Amino acid sequence: MDITNRTVFVVGGTSGIGLGLARRFAAAGSAVIVGGRRTGPIDGLASVGIDVTDPESVLQARDRVLAEHPELDVVVTMAGVMLTEDLRDPAHITDAESTIATNVLGTIRVIDAFTPHLIRRGAGTIVTVSSGIGFLPFPIMPTYGASKAAVHAYSEALRAQLAGTGVEVAELVPPAVATVPEAKSTNPRALDLTDYLDEVTGLLAEEPTPDEILVPGVLMHRWAERDGTYAELVAQRSKALAALPGR
Repeated sequence: MDITNRTVFVVGGTSGIGLGLARRFAAAGSAVIVGGRRTGPIDGLASVGIDVTDPESVLQARDRVLAEHPELDVVVTMAGVMLTEDLRDPAHITDAESTIATNVLGTIRVIDAFTPHLIRRGAGTIVTVSSGIGFLPFPIMPTYGASKAAVHAYSEALRAQLAGTGVEVAELVPPAVATVPEAKSTNPRALDLTDYLDEVTGLLAEEPTPDEILVPGVLMHRWAERDGTYAELVAQRSKALAALPGR
């Protein structure tokens, strides 16, 4: 898609990959609004407060964004949480519920809020965000992986239902990305954020927009079952379970 002349709302765009992507859209010439629990201008970008776990907050953010930017034509649903869980401890349910509320229901709420506007325009793009972990589980983060698998399936269904409306659906599938400097020390394989954004920006700018935004670093996750490496990779990733208390 053309990323040089769009009006973009990045929900979850106040830090990390979301903020980086917002900066790239802005640098390309697009008007960008970032949404998150933080308020006030962020790196010169307009911002709107939004809590995706609160239905009223989502609707209020929608109304404000559309009132100030009626030409909005790109919505990125980036908000998410990533929590570790010990499934031997029933107390993990609190984190599981929080993860589903943010990553799955939050994504759906944002899409529902803006889809009617985009359909009325007859054109636009919805960018959902899943994860390589949605295709290749990281057992120490079980509900996170399940939530991202859900986002993938929902994106596929959304794309099918919006066919013919002029609204396209692109699914961003990140691998591990070092969004803060110390991330490299805990995961040396994490991609540098700048390098990742370079790759993502190039893929988003392709015509037609790919259904899935897959950088080379996530292909081992995306195609593990097809390539016959799934069981071996899950076993390797299960070693992280030793870090749980009492293991």
